[in-house]
Amino acid sequence: MNFEAKKPKHGNNAVIYCRVSSHKQMTKGDGLGSQETRCREFAKHKGYNVDSVFLDDASGGLIDRPGMQSMLAFLRKNRSDPHVVLIDDVSRLARDLVAHITLREEISGASGILESPSIEFGEDSDSILVENLLASVSQHQRQKNGEQTKNRMRARSQNGYWVFQAPIGYRYERTAAHGKILVRDEPHASILQEALEGYASGRFATQVEVKRFLERQPQFPKDLKGVEIRNQRVSDILSRAIYAGYIEVPKWDISLRKGHHEGIISFETHQKIQKRLTSTAYAPARKDINADFPLRGFILCNDCQKPLTACWSKGARKAYPYYLCPTKGCESYGKSIPRAKLEGEFEALLQRLEPSNELYEMSKAMFRDAWDMRLAQANDITKLLKSDIKKIDKQVDQLLDRIVESENTTVITAFEKRITKLERQKIVFAENIASAGNPRHTLQDSFEHALAFLSSPWKIWKNNVLTLKKVVLRLAFSDQIPYCRKQGLRTPKISMPFKALEVLSNGKCEMVHPARFERATP
Repeated sequence: MNFEAKKPKHGNNAVIYCRVSSHKQMTKGDGLGSQETRCREFAKHKGYNVDSVFLDDASGGLIDRPGMQSMLAFLRKNRSDPHVVLIDDVSRLARDLVAHITLREEISGASGILESPSIEFGEDSDSILVENLLASVSQHQRQKNGEQTKNRMRARSQNGYWVFQAPIGYRYERTAAHGKILVRDEPHASILQEALEGYASGRFATQVEVKRFLERQPQFPKDLKGVEIRNQRVSDILSRAIYAGYIEVPKWDISLRKGHHEGIISFETHQKIQKRLTSTAYAPARKDINADFPLRGFILCNDCQKPLTACWSKGARKAYPYYLCPTKGCESYGKSIPRAKLEGEFEALLQRLEPSNELYEMSKAMFRDAWDMRLAQANDITKLLKSDIKKIDKQVDQLLDRIVESENTTVITAFEKRITKLERQKIVFAENIASAGNPRHTLQDSFEHALAFLSSPWKIWKNNVLTLKKVVLRLAFSDQIPYCRKQGLRTPKISMPFKALEVLSNGKCEMVHPARFERATP
């Protein structure tokens, strides 16, 4: 590197170049200010007039930094009046040897003369050697800092702490015991909890329905134009173990482990989500089902067993709502059914599902008995789970012995996958042991909505909330209902709770006879 031929003579004009490695240093520190102050002091000592100051907040040694580009453009524009370029230190120009040489040549080619209060730049071989050594040391320091930072982050991850940007639903909070740790960020955490638990329970049949639910929440941040969420983002949310209170960083070979932060959902719920993600795909719910026609897609044509569609038909003075069969070739194709007629019959069907007061009180008593029975079984369940954990530990030890003995890569990979599966199962068992006998909610809180639904699904339907109407259709019926234009709604297939109530209301239940069921003999 030789700049002697290119080095122009300069007057008393100078520019200052300052750089920090990140925007955070620019806003929360005084790195740029201290660099500028030192360079101005040096310029005053040398008798230079500072024409301009150029700032950058980019790390590395790239030439396309905005401040660097502006300074080079300024130097080229004033090529007839060469300026001195003042930097606080070699590392402020670049922290990479190749980048340093490139920038040095660019500045010299633009008639700039590099100077610094920390080093005297020269064109002789000794000065160039010292300059290159300092640039190499700066590069080594940058690389070493990166390695140390990564090692510290990896070690903290191994200890169960999240070290990356806080995922949505969490924020960082500094504590005396843990330092910076993830805590719930409301209302995002509660919205995500409802979405994750809804997908695990089947309330949301597909990822598309989860996406639509999140997009309907005005406080939840969106990706596209402030109204839409990317499909990939929904998939990432559903697959991340961090929402269950666990840490996993595959790129650093950090396996699943309990984190120190509070989970938004249980690990068991997370496992249910993963199972659903890898199971057979469901067709997404129609997006065009709206409050005008809540039964669209649920009621079938009795002739072709295909779902009815719906539309508004314009009359002379107003529009009229109808359901109709869209299947060409069907006997009922295009023949409309007034919305009031069909939905009126459906509401009458829902009203018939309502149990009597005596039967409702009996159901509440059954729930209480079942609740007390489950609490009494908690100790037995805990013993069984502890026994299962011991069996898992034994299996893991056996698999580890086989891995040590095996030299086949394929076999070792299969064993490792099996161990990972067993460890996840062990986590679920340990979580269940911790919660056994300690329900998260009271009996009233746990069954309030279920009992309200059983008492009158029709009242929930009459709320005119489309989401609640979809819930009624899913929970009250096990299949779609055919509709005959002449005879009306056909016999529906109701869900198990209402089947049980129907059997009880018919009064056909009897206690088992004390004698055996075999045919009597003389």
